[in-house]
Amino acid sequence: MTEETAARAAGLSGIRDTVTVRLPAVSAYLSVLRTATAGLAARLDFTLDEIEDLRIAVDEACAMLLPQAVPGTDLIAEFELTGEEMSVKVEVQTVTAQAPKRDDFAWMVLTALADDVDAVTEPADRMAILLRKRRSAASAGPGDRA
Repeated sequence: MTEETAARAAGLSGIRDTVTVRLPAVSAYLSVLRTATAGLAARLDFTLDEIEDLRIAVDEACAMLLPQAVPGTDLIAEFELTGEEMSVKVEVQTVTAQAPKRDDFAWMVLTALADDVDAVTEPADRMAILLRKRRSAASAGPGDRA
């Protein structure tokens, strides 16, 4: 039994990791980000459905950001993992950041797939979408329940 497994079995789900992925702001690299998202969600014991929701949400967030990205710059994804949830911030450099329309289909998809969604356009030359997904009670391990 690893230390992490032993800690979870004892009810001490104190995982708190931060992972940053920096890729060219080009859609051809999104498969790498989807794979990283799935791997990190699996680390938190998300269900297969939750993992797929996160993959699609991150992909949709990137699809919203890439058209605004300055050519030749990077897309930065920051993942914060805690014992029960994953927060993802996907960010690009823009000429003038325009917040996404919160009444369009892409935004509705994001809000359906993630527990919390927000967009940030500060500073004026950066655009970020923030996602948070909590692990459901059904996927919690035996030591993770209250």
